[in-house]
Amino acid sequence: MNKKIIITCAMAGFLSWTALYAQGKKSAETVVPTYELLHLPKVDLAKFKKNKSGAYVIFDGSSLEGWRGYNKTYVPSKWSIEDGALKFSREPKVDKPEGGDIIFAHDFKNFELEFEWKISEAGNSGVFFLAKEVKGQPIYISSPEYQILDNEKHPDASKGVDGNRKSASLYDMIPAKPQNAKAVGEWNKSKIVVKGEKVEHYQNGKKVVEYTIRTPEWKALLQSSKFSQDKWPLAFEMLSKVGAEPGVVGFQDHGDDVWYRSITVKVLK
Repeated sequence: MNKKIIITCAMAGFLSWTALYAQGKKSAETVVPTYELLHLPKVDLAKFKKNKSGAYVIFDGSSLEGWRGYNKTYVPSKWSIEDGALKFSREPKVDKPEGGDIIFAHDFKNFELEFEWKISEAGNSGVFFLAKEVKGQPIYISSPEYQILDNEKHPDASKGVDGNRKSASLYDMIPAKPQNAKAVGEWNKSKIVVKGEKVEHYQNGKKVVEYTIRTPEWKALLQSSKFSQDKWPLAFEMLSKVGAEPGVVGFQDHGDDVWYRSITVKVLK
């Protein structure tokens, strides 16, 4: 075999090896699934009254104006008004009961969301914010979650790390400290503040969680949670950039009775 043939064979072998290496590298990379954002009707915030502190009253205990199901154009029948509160009922007395998360149909970017809540025994729910409506996906694929929980009897309270699934925690990432939730059946007062990349959780008058989104530290939190790049690539992709654009706020149907009231949003500059 002459030198030219040897070089040609060697080059062919190198190219084959390179192609196999590239193919293997590509298959090892996490592929993010495609997704579709829904653009469902939104409401004009100017239609809603403001309270004395300048916050918009988005639920006044008498009307569900502005509210609808996540990825829906109507309010699912398991959500209703009961004694001035927005209630999710596990077993409502209606024909063909329908559940699902509920949102207020307006996009917020910098804001203070205040609300009161109480949970049923062994109950679980959550509050979402900066969320997008993604076709065929749950709301928490694009939204942080402020946990709502019966810390005494729901099994989630003992899961996770250092109590990061207890009430007011950034679910599965940062525990609320001090943990000052009230007993089942009592009303708690909560607040979520989002300004730029900074987010704060408050519970019963105390700041219990603080974090920054869209930072290396934020991505590290995601990587250590169930939303990691390996476990859930689409959630990691969407949550990595959460808050870059405005999003909706909403409440979770986790299958347990839960009540919310006095829901207001103050828009921040």
